[in-house]
Amino acid sequence: MNDSLLPLSAVAIPAVAAVAVLRAGRWPNLREACSVSAAVALVVVTTLMLAELRSSGPAHITIAELIPGVALRLRGDALGVLFAVLASVLWVVTSVYSIGYMRGLDEHAQTRFYASFAAALAATMGVAFAANLLTLYLFYEMLTLATYPLVAHKEIEPALIASRKYLAYTMAAGVALLAGMAVLYSVTGTLEFEAGGIPGLAEAPAATRYFVFTALIAGFGVKAALLPLHGWLPSAMVAPTPVSALLHAVAVVKSGVFGCIRTIGFVFGGAALAGLGVAEALAYLAGTTVLFGSVVALSQDDLKRRLAFSTVSHLSYIVLGAALLTTTATAGAVLHLVNHALLKITLFFCAGAIYVTTGRDRVSQLAGIGRRMPLTMGAFAIGTLGLAGVPPFNGFISKWYLCMGGLEADHTGLVLILVISGVLNIAYLFPIVYTAFFRASDDFTEFGEAHPAMLVPLLLTALASLLLGVWPDAGPGAWSLAQTIAGELP
Repeated sequence: MNDSLLPLSAVAIPAVAAVAVLRAGRWPNLREACSVSAAVALVVVTTLMLAELRSSGPAHITIAELIPGVALRLRGDALGVLFAVLASVLWVVTSVYSIGYMRGLDEHAQTRFYASFAAALAATMGVAFAANLLTLYLFYEMLTLATYPLVAHKEIEPALIASRKYLAYTMAAGVALLAGMAVLYSVTGTLEFEAGGIPGLAEAPAATRYFVFTALIAGFGVKAALLPLHGWLPSAMVAPTPVSALLHAVAVVKSGVFGCIRTIGFVFGGAALAGLGVAEALAYLAGTTVLFGSVVALSQDDLKRRLAFSTVSHLSYIVLGAALLTTTATAGAVLHLVNHALLKITLFFCAGAIYVTTGRDRVSQLAGIGRRMPLTMGAFAIGTLGLAGVPPFNGFISKWYLCMGGLEADHTGLVLILVISGVLNIAYLFPIVYTAFFRASDDFTEFGEAHPAMLVPLLLTALASLLLGVWPDAGPGAWSLAQTIAGELP
């Protein structure tokens, strides 16, 4: 490993940006320039970390010793760098999109919004680069606190209720994580992540391993929206669409599945999970969540709530793949983390563009909108087909490897669940596309496409989804990194 300031810089840039945004609050143009500039700078840093990872191995830095044998340490391994590059790139497009959205609706408290957004990205970078479970826990909790004001942003009763619900769920998750970490440390004397599992854990009593696994998965499963811990996510859709787009399609929810992958592959590993049956149980719980989210999405007329239940479903694709404990399924799970983020942020961007332009937020109100907003609804169609796993869009590739991994693990029932979910994806999303383009309506005659600040980001993420479907190793090389990560886990 290489001593480097890059991981610390990745955390510091958005943290400094949050302060700068607060100081520049009286000058909106300067405030938003601070946000966009910090996002671009963060992309530069994470890209440098990716280059360093490939040339000389993970960069790391020790900040302070927190308890004997456990330091506040940042480390840029393949999984962390992939997550960080994804979040940083999407922060750029979301920052631009947010300008169009917040100004288009003349939202109040915009300075607080941008500052909280930057603080949340700082916490996300800490989650991505945490070298041990305690460091991950600290930044995981910071992420909760940073995103609370974003959920409560509108300050109306539904937003306040949703924010309290979010806080209750996530703080309870923190308690579960603390309990699991305490027992883990008492058994192994370390909380450092190790590819294939922490040494010595496999020799611990089965009851101890069962407790630690259950506590950690419960703690991370809240933000991963596993049943029955998913209830906060649909409620949080009351937040502004940029919050839903990045923090509830990438940073917050992906930190949950990221934590699940860390637990399965870097705390336990196959040896420590052997004989417990908990990985198989988790895979079937995730499969149940996949179907649950897809079925409930069918009945949602509120567009963002329909997308939220879709997120509940697709997060569990990732957990399911990791829990299968095969190289192919793990690679598919990691790749789906990237692919789902691009597809879902596209769909949320489209929902926000429709709302700002037309004031409509219901599926039943969108007949004929495709004739007035063809680019927006074209991007929505790409997101729909990608989530359903239709080639050549990026969702097909990750779903293919998840299915192949399920067959390798001899879990044909789980493969069937993934196939059924793909059909349900079409059922709850494609009718929106069809009615938008092929049902006539005079309600949208006065409307056109959204402001370029919103339209350009959603077109870029849609095109990226198509590009990664045709060339999955484009850009940062997500497929190569996914294979590397899966290959590290015996």
